Amino acid sequence: MNPGSTVIDLVIEARWVVPVEPHAVVLENHAVAVNQGAIVAVLPIADARAAYAPRERVELGEHALIPGLVNTHTHNPMTLLRGLADDLPLMVWLQQHIWPVEGQVIGPEFVRDGVELAVAEMLRGGTTCANENYFFPDVIGATYRRLGFRATVGLPVIEFPTAWAKSQDEYFERAAEVHDSFRGDALIGTAFAPHAPYTVSDQSFERIRVLADQLDIPVHLHTHETAHEVEEEKQKSGLRPFQRLQQLGLVNDRLIAVHMTQLTEGEIAACAEAGVSVVHCPESNLKLASGFCPAEQLRRAGVNVAIGTDGCASNNDLDMFGEMRTAAMLAKAVSNDAAAFDAAYALRAATLNGARAMGLEDRIGSIEAGKQADLTAVRLSDLETQPLFHVASQLVYATGRHQVTDVWIAGRRKLAGRVLVDMDVDGIRARTHAWRDRIAAIDAGV
Repeated sequence: MNPGSTVIDLVIEARWVVPVEPHAVVLENHAVAVNQGAIVAVLPIADARAAYAPRERVELGEHALIPGLVNTHTHNPMTLLRGLADDLPLMVWLQQHIWPVEGQVIGPEFVRDGVELAVAEMLRGGTTCANENYFFPDVIGATYRRLGFRATVGLPVIEFPTAWAKSQDEYFERAAEVHDSFRGDALIGTAFAPHAPYTVSDQSFERIRVLADQLDIPVHLHTHETAHEVEEEKQKSGLRPFQRLQQLGLVNDRLIAVHMTQLTEGEIAACAEAGVSVVHCPESNLKLASGFCPAEQLRRAGVNVAIGTDGCASNNDLDMFGEMRTAAMLAKAVSNDAAAFDAAYALRAATLNGARAMGLEDRIGSIEAGKQADLTAVRLSDLETQPLFHVASQLVYATGRHQVTDVWIAGRRKLAGRVLVDMDVDGIRARTHAWRDRIAAIDAGV
């Protein structure tokens, strides 16, 4: 240590640092200096050793250090429904299995235990932030906060009674309460989460538009998920769902539009002009045969394209490495262009673009001084990722989530050498087994 070295909390030294911003840059033999949860510098290892005296030094000689992955569309309590009703069409899956089971199990305990299982899985896969969309957002947010995980919690709105709220007014009253309870929280934010155009009325959308502007929060919405959804809306109102949202003033830079598998060129241009973020959920869409998001067309038009896993009931995992790979491959096939949605952009879609969709781009999504130290270390020395020619390509096309060794959120270690920090793994497993038995019995009786 040099006499003039600055004492800080942490220095992480890595064989490669992939900051995401600047785009497509890989820094060799660099270090990330962290203090009080924030990145203070990104610099060569030798310079970091001269400048800083860290309380903790982590040496990652075989790793790429990347921003923590951002899962921009999740229903994480539904981890407890993983594999319940596979290989079924969307509406059969929803109406004959998922909704009937949810009707009997949804409550604070189900939500808490599902989120805790999801956090364990996400951390082990390098994800540090989720954009959540489910009932009991008060419990969801409290669970994420207790576990030290970053999340934007959806404030649900739907036109029929649920265990969460019985009337339109109650959905909005409870949304206001939850938003207020997390106001100013370091890790937990909120967004309105109307389910979809086919389950939300014009009156509710108008209230959401006004309140989202007043509260300065996003609107997180499934839309244009299937061709059936689009045709049904056209028969009902004479409009495509996106047109209806335009008329209601929802198509703006607050909108996080999820799935978007059925789009015209005009709708793509309108998304770009309005600053809409689109969340591509390729594996869920493929599994449910919902259609193909034109991700490369959206990218070329200048739309902010992020990536999400959707819920474990329809995916069936929260593996953002798998999702990046599928998103890139699918975009090439859909656009008939092998150069489409390249590796550097896929990584950006899974990090900084997700942060931008959630309004968090000034805090997370890239490894830059001043941002929160949400970081993921990926071991690239495994045989499965050898030989290594291009780091970004290897991360997207060859790397598995089992190669994630260490994760930090706001500078706090959450995964250390593949071991979860401060999480009761045996307890999570036992509670999950109990839910499995209960849910299987319910589904058998549906």
